[in-house]
Amino acid sequence: MTDQDRPDRKSTPADPAATAEDTTGTDAPTPALGDSIAAAARRSGLGQLAETDASTGAALLGALGGIRGLCETILPGLVFLILFTFTQNVPLSIGCSVAVAVVFTVLRVIGKTPLTQALAGLIGVGISAILALITGRGEDNFLFGIWTNAAYAAGILISMLVRWPIIGLAAGYLMGDGVAWRSDKRKFRVMQALTFLWLLLFVARLVVQVPLYLAHTDEATSALALTKLLMGVPLYAPLLLVTWFVVKAQFPQKAAAPRRTVSGR
Repeated sequence: MTDQDRPDRKSTPADPAATAEDTTGTDAPTPALGDSIAAAARRSGLGQLAETDASTGAALLGALGGIRGLCETILPGLVFLILFTFTQNVPLSIGCSVAVAVVFTVLRVIGKTPLTQALAGLIGVGISAILALITGRGEDNFLFGIWTNAAYAAGILISMLVRWPIIGLAAGYLMGDGVAWRSDKRKFRVMQALTFLWLLLFVARLVVQVPLYLAHTDEATSALALTKLLMGVPLYAPLLLVTWFVVKAQFPQKAAAPRRTVSGR
């Protein structure tokens, strides 16, 4: 083959994903991994807001699972807080908390509605209850949640250190941009900043809750139950909304496009 017969490589458009690789020195996710990230992003609260393309209170409520979803998230912990504060009876407090989670799951089954949120809540409550019943200490009802927050914090921190911020990945695939945003320094910095805010959320929970857990007193256990409620939805919801506002601003054209398209492979 002569030089004239060879394809002109310079005429080939640059691949955004390839550009991103050149700027960071790391490989882009494989197509299969990209599909998984996109699917996970659509199931997240951010994905729910993207589907409605709105920032109203109703849209945020829907992203949180609606009234039923909020009840499934809050009531088991609230029942434990009230009963333990007044009785210091670990089996009673835990038993009633688990019973509430079971009732919500049964109602989902009877109503033939999606079980994901209720089932996840039931599993979390069940694991926490088993730990507390084995040790007989009320504070161990929150040990699983503490370790979960630590795992999320570690995962988010690692994603920032390797320069693949998890919020950027979720937003990129959710908005049909794939990993092309990584070649834009401004977008990359914004995605890192958003991811850092989520890191702060989980770190703040650990900073407040771990000392209360280690205190091993009934008063500290009640305070732990209260802080878990206060640092749950009340912190998660506004941060989710702020994240969606910023993502829409960073991907204004993508925000108006269909959300099911996944690019950047």
